[in-house]
Amino acid sequence: MIEITGQTLTIEQVVAVARIEEAVAPLGAEVRRRLAESRQWVEDTLQRNEVAVYGVNTGVGILSAHRIGPEQARTLSRNLVLTVANGVGEPLPKEVTRAMMLVRANSLALPYSGARAAVVDTLIEMLNRGVTPLVPEKGSLGASGDLCPLAHVALVLSCDPAGQDDYSGYAWFQDRVLSGAEAMEAAGIERLILEAKEGLSLTNGTALMAGAGAIAIYDAEQLLLQAEITAALSVEALLGITEAFDPAIHEANRQPGQMAAAANLRRLLQGSQLANTQAGRIQDAYSLRCIPQVVGPVHDVLAFLRLRLTDALNATSDNPLIFPDEAGNGSFRTLLGGNFHGQGLSMWLDFLPSPWRRWGTSPSGASSGR
Repeated sequence: MIEITGQTLTIEQVVAVARIEEAVAPLGAEVRRRLAESRQWVEDTLQRNEVAVYGVNTGVGILSAHRIGPEQARTLSRNLVLTVANGVGEPLPKEVTRAMMLVRANSLALPYSGARAAVVDTLIEMLNRGVTPLVPEKGSLGASGDLCPLAHVALVLSCDPAGQDDYSGYAWFQDRVLSGAEAMEAAGIERLILEAKEGLSLTNGTALMAGAGAIAIYDAEQLLLQAEITAALSVEALLGITEAFDPAIHEANRQPGQMAAAANLRRLLQGSQLANTQAGRIQDAYSLRCIPQVVGPVHDVLAFLRLRLTDALNATSDNPLIFPDEAGNGSFRTLLGGNFHGQGLSMWLDFLPSPWRRWGTSPSGASSGR
């Protein structure tokens, strides 16, 4: 069972939840305490309504200058979801949607978004009970994060506060496609009425890019392992010379990935009764001799991507963010920024065959800022 804290999620855990439906544990007491503190500040700020706080008591984007009253906060959250739930095309693979949901739950487990623990609880229950929203493959805009795909998840998770026009999207449940409301009812999960800022917190961020990227990196690492095994078999089949994998050669080139690839080949070929058996051959062709130089850079790229994606899985990509006041007096402050922007993830994942290309879309794009 995987525990989410906002700080410890791994690529392997994302794959386990996305692909083999490993269970996610309920939130721990410390996470709930942190969430309750930041959420109370949001509620207090909304009720006082003394200062404008973006997305809490104001509109968003070009409507941020418009103030709203506390009684309108739920409607604003719901309307934000409806506004950006406009994707088209075939649904994303279930594993990608599940990865996105887990990453969003992990991000909201940090106290910086101001969402209730109930929002994270509902995402966890959807994962554990097999409710997977149908998220159209086209519509992600990297410049404003993954607003559209995340909104299609929020459609299933939430309901209209007035009980009118309650569009719930669609979801898989037990290999059937149902309306979101029907799937949640069949799974025994109550849909939420979103409170102030929660519509923004659910849709604002890079959870699709990070979740799909984690799966892509995991798969690339497995392919790299298979490539090295295949390379070692090729050396044996062609009676190759292992001198080209001597550590001194690769240390001289000072490339960590190359050194790792050579070390793996030495390990795989240890005790071979075929390598180094052809008399009179001075050296092998490039295709054998340069295996570490060709495969090594892939090690470097994947090590970099693993580091960057692991950080992205445990980050808050929302806006605005809520932080404890620096004075340490128990109060909070909001800061407006752009952590939702997908430039980094898009550039980093360009090192790999992009996972989005399988579905005919791209993580990059442009839209009005959130």
